[in-house]
Amino acid sequence: MSGYDFTLSGARLTARPSGALWWPDEAVLVVSDLHLGKSERLARRGGALLPPYEVRETLARLAAEIAATGPRTVLCLGDSFDDLAAAGSLDPADSAELARLMAGRRWLWVEGNHDPGPVEIGGTHLAEFRLGPLAFRHIAEPAARGEISGHYHPKARLSLRGQAVSRPCFLIDACRVILPAFGAYTGGLRCDDPVLAGLMGPEAVAVLTGPAARAMPMPRRG
Repeated sequence: MSGYDFTLSGARLTARPSGALWWPDEAVLVVSDLHLGKSERLARRGGALLPPYEVRETLARLAAEIAATGPRTVLCLGDSFDDLAAAGSLDPADSAELARLMAGRRWLWVEGNHDPGPVEIGGTHLAEFRLGPLAFRHIAEPAARGEISGHYHPKARLSLRGQAVSRPCFLIDACRVILPAFGAYTGGLRCDDPVLAGLMGPEAVAVLTGPAARAMPMPRRG
Protein backbone atom coordinates (compact mmCIF):
# COMPACT_ATOMS: atom_id res chain seq x y z
CA MET A 1 0.00 0.00 0.00
CA SER A 2 1.23 3.46 -0.88
CA GLY A 3 0.69 5.73 2.12
CA TYR A 4 1.20 9.45 2.65
CA ASP A 5 4.05 10.20 5.06
CA PHE A 6 4.08 13.40 7.10
CA THR A 7 5.18 14.82 10.45
CA LEU A 8 2.98 16.26 13.20
CA SER A 9 4.61 17.86 16.26
CA GLY A 10 7.78 15.88 15.52
CA ALA A 11 6.01 12.51 15.22
CA ARG A 12 6.46 10.66 11.91
CA LEU A 13 3.08 9.38 10.73
CA THR A 14 1.59 7.65 7.70
CA ALA A 15 -1.93 8.17 6.38
CA ARG A 16 -2.71 4.77 4.91
CA PRO A 17 -4.96 4.29 1.86
CA SER A 18 -7.42 2.32 4.02
CA GLY A 19 -8.16 5.34 6.23
CA ALA A 20 -6.04 4.08 9.14
CA LEU A 21 -3.22 6.17 10.61
CA TRP A 22 0.10 4.48 11.40
CA TRP A 23 2.71 5.73 13.89
CA PRO A 24 5.64 3.39 13.24
CA ASP A 25 7.98 4.65 15.97
CA GLU A 26 5.37 3.76 18.61
CA ALA A 27 3.80 0.86 16.68
CA VAL A 28 0.35 2.47 17.11
CA LEU A 29 -2.42 1.90 14.57
CA VAL A 30 -5.28 4.41 14.77
CA VAL A 31 -8.76 4.07 13.27
CA SER A 32 -11.83 6.20 13.85
CA ASP A 33 -15.59 5.89 13.52
CA LEU A 34 -15.99 2.17 12.90
CA HIS A 35 -19.73 2.49 13.69
CA LEU A 36 -20.01 -1.26 14.15
CA GLY A 37 -23.64 -2.40 14.27
CA LYS A 38 -25.06 0.47 12.25
CA SER A 39 -27.38 -1.75 10.20
CA GLU A 40 -28.72 -3.37 13.39
CA ARG A 41 -29.28 0.01 15.01
CA LEU A 42 -31.16 1.35 11.97
CA ALA A 43 -33.39 -1.74 11.84
CA ARG A 44 -34.04 -1.57 15.59
CA ARG A 45 -35.16 2.05 15.33
CA GLY A 46 -37.33 1.53 12.26
CA GLY A 47 -34.90 3.12 9.81
CA ALA A 48 -33.60 1.93 6.46
CA LEU A 49 -32.94 -1.79 6.17
CA LEU A 50 -29.33 -2.30 5.09
CA PRO A 51 -27.61 -5.64 4.42
CA PRO A 52 -26.20 -6.69 7.81
CA TYR A 53 -22.66 -7.26 6.63
CA GLU A 54 -20.93 -4.00 7.52
CA VAL A 55 -19.44 -5.36 10.77
CA ARG A 56 -17.80 -8.25 8.93
CA GLU A 57 -16.49 -5.96 6.19
CA THR A 58 -15.14 -3.38 8.64
CA LEU A 59 -13.44 -6.02 10.81
CA ALA A 60 -11.93 -7.64 7.71
CA ARG A 61 -10.41 -4.30 6.67
CA LEU A 62 -9.14 -3.75 10.20
CA ALA A 63 -7.64 -7.25 10.26
CA ALA A 64 -5.81 -6.48 7.02
CA GLU A 65 -4.33 -3.31 8.52
CA ILE A 66 -3.22 -5.15 11.64
CA ALA A 67 -1.60 -7.87 9.52
CA ALA A 68 0.17 -5.27 7.38
CA THR A 69 1.54 -3.12 10.21
CA GLY A 70 1.89 -5.45 13.24
CA PRO A 71 0.90 -2.85 15.84
CA ARG A 72 1.60 -3.17 19.55
CA THR A 73 -1.33 -0.81 20.19
CA VAL A 74 -4.61 -0.35 18.33
CA LEU A 75 -6.39 2.90 19.13
CA CYS A 76 -10.05 3.25 18.16
CA LEU A 77 -10.80 6.93 18.15
CA GLY A 78 -14.47 7.02 19.11
CA ASP A 79 -17.83 5.98 17.67
CA SER A 80 -16.51 2.46 17.39
CA PHE A 81 -20.10 1.21 17.81
CA ASP A 82 -23.20 2.89 16.47
CA ASP A 83 -24.65 2.88 19.99
CA LEU A 84 -24.26 0.85 23.18
CA ALA A 85 -27.06 -1.54 22.25
CA ALA A 86 -25.29 -2.29 18.96
CA ALA A 87 -22.17 -3.19 20.93
CA GLY A 88 -24.15 -5.87 22.73
CA SER A 89 -25.86 -7.17 19.60
CA LEU A 90 -22.90 -8.29 17.51
CA ASP A 91 -23.19 -11.63 15.77
CA PRO A 92 -21.22 -14.25 17.78
CA ALA A 93 -18.87 -14.78 14.82
CA ASP A 94 -18.14 -11.05 14.66
CA SER A 95 -17.59 -10.89 18.42
CA ALA A 96 -15.15 -13.79 18.12
CA GLU A 97 -13.27 -12.04 15.30
CA LEU A 98 -13.03 -8.82 17.32
CA ALA A 99 -11.68 -10.79 20.29
CA ARG A 100 -9.11 -12.41 18.02
CA LEU A 101 -7.93 -9.04 16.75
CA MET A 102 -7.65 -7.68 20.30
CA ALA A 103 -5.67 -10.64 21.64
CA GLY A 104 -2.00 -10.07 22.37
CA ARG A 105 -1.91 -6.30 21.96
CA ARG A 106 -2.97 -3.18 23.81
CA TRP A 107 -6.40 -2.08 22.63
CA LEU A 108 -7.65 1.41 23.47
CA TRP A 109 -11.22 2.63 23.04
CA VAL A 110 -11.55 6.43 23.08
CA GLU A 111 -15.15 7.37 23.80
CA GLY A 112 -17.22 9.06 21.12
CA ASN A 113 -20.57 10.79 21.03
CA HIS A 114 -22.28 7.55 19.87
CA ASP A 115 -20.56 5.17 22.30
CA PRO A 116 -19.55 6.32 25.78
CA GLY A 117 -17.81 2.99 26.27
CA PRO A 118 -18.90 -0.67 25.96
CA VAL A 119 -16.69 -1.75 28.87
CA GLU A 120 -17.78 -5.41 28.76
CA ILE A 121 -15.90 -5.90 25.47
CA GLY A 122 -12.48 -5.51 27.09
CA GLY A 123 -9.59 -3.26 26.26
CA THR A 124 -8.97 0.10 27.94
CA HIS A 125 -11.61 2.84 27.80
CA LEU A 126 -10.50 6.47 27.88
CA ALA A 127 -11.99 9.91 27.37
CA GLU A 128 -8.83 10.77 25.41
CA PHE A 129 -5.30 9.46 25.08
CA ARG A 130 -1.91 11.20 25.10
CA LEU A 131 1.37 9.75 23.96
CA GLY A 132 4.54 11.78 23.45
CA PRO A 133 3.70 15.00 21.59
CA LEU A 134 0.28 13.82 20.41
CA ALA A 135 -3.23 14.00 21.87
CA PHE A 136 -5.92 11.64 20.58
CA ARG A 137 -9.61 12.46 21.04
CA HIS A 138 -12.87 11.96 19.19
CA ILE A 139 -13.80 15.57 18.42
CA ALA A 140 -11.23 18.24 17.54
CA GLU A 141 -10.64 21.14 19.91
CA PRO A 142 -9.94 24.34 17.94
CA ALA A 143 -7.04 25.54 20.10
CA ALA A 144 -5.25 22.18 20.25
CA ARG A 145 -1.89 21.35 18.69
CA GLY A 146 -0.52 17.91 17.96
CA GLU A 147 -4.09 16.61 17.91
CA ILE A 148 -5.52 13.56 16.15
CA SER A 149 -9.30 13.21 16.02
CA GLY A 150 -12.20 11.83 14.00
CA HIS A 151 -15.97 12.45 14.27
CA TYR A 152 -16.57 14.48 11.11
CA HIS A 153 -16.07 11.69 8.51
CA PRO A 154 -14.41 14.10 6.04
CA LYS A 155 -14.80 13.45 2.32
CA ALA A 156 -13.36 15.20 -0.72
CA ARG A 157 -14.33 15.26 -4.37
CA LEU A 158 -11.98 14.96 -7.30
CA SER A 159 -12.26 14.33 -11.00
CA LEU A 160 -11.09 10.94 -12.32
CA ARG A 161 -11.25 10.36 -16.06
CA GLY A 162 -13.75 13.16 -16.37
CA GLN A 163 -16.05 11.91 -13.62
CA ALA A 164 -16.54 13.46 -10.17
CA VAL A 165 -15.66 10.99 -7.41
CA SER A 166 -16.14 11.44 -3.66
CA ARG A 167 -13.76 9.65 -1.29
CA PRO A 168 -13.17 9.63 2.46
CA CYS A 169 -10.07 11.63 3.32
CA PHE A 170 -7.68 12.67 6.03
CA LEU A 171 -7.38 16.39 6.72
CA ILE A 172 -3.87 17.39 7.77
CA ASP A 173 -2.30 20.72 8.73
CA ALA A 174 0.47 21.86 11.07
CA CYS A 175 -1.70 21.46 14.19
CA ARG A 176 -3.95 18.45 13.67
CA VAL A 177 -5.15 15.47 11.73
CA ILE A 178 -8.81 14.59 11.27
CA LEU A 179 -9.26 10.95 10.27
CA PRO A 180 -11.84 9.62 7.83
CA ALA A 181 -14.44 7.17 9.05
CA PHE A 182 -13.15 3.60 8.84
CA GLY A 183 -16.57 1.91 9.00
CA ALA A 184 -18.22 0.43 5.93
CA TYR A 185 -21.61 2.13 6.42
CA THR A 186 -20.64 5.70 7.20
CA GLY A 187 -21.58 8.90 5.42
CA GLY A 188 -19.35 11.91 5.29
CA LEU A 189 -19.02 15.67 5.54
CA ARG A 190 -17.54 17.47 2.55
CA CYS A 191 -14.23 18.96 3.57
CA ASP A 192 -15.19 22.37 2.17
CA ASP A 193 -17.89 22.59 4.87
CA PRO A 194 -17.42 25.71 7.05
CA VAL A 195 -17.03 23.58 10.20
CA LEU A 196 -13.96 21.83 8.79
CA ALA A 197 -12.67 24.98 7.11
CA GLY A 198 -12.73 26.66 10.52
CA LEU A 199 -10.64 23.90 12.10
CA MET A 200 -7.98 23.51 9.42
CA GLY A 201 -5.24 25.99 8.55
CA PRO A 202 -4.82 27.50 5.09
CA GLU A 203 -2.01 25.06 4.27
CA ALA A 204 -4.15 21.99 5.00
CA VAL A 205 -4.14 19.04 2.65
CA ALA A 206 -6.78 16.42 2.03
CA VAL A 207 -5.35 12.90 1.67
CA LEU A 208 -7.86 10.75 -0.16
CA THR A 209 -8.24 7.07 0.57
CA GLY A 210 -8.46 4.40 -2.09
CA PRO A 211 -5.92 2.23 -3.94
CA ALA A 212 -3.24 4.73 -2.90
CA ALA A 213 -3.26 7.70 -0.53
CA ARG A 214 -3.55 10.77 -2.74
CA ALA A 215 -2.81 14.26 -1.37
CA MET A 216 -4.35 17.44 -2.70
CA PRO A 217 -4.90 20.95 -1.29
CA MET A 218 -7.93 20.89 0.99
CA PRO A 219 -10.89 22.14 -1.07
CA ARG A 220 -12.37 25.43 0.10
CA ARG A 221 -15.57 27.22 -0.83
CA GLY A 222 -15.29 30.32 -2.97
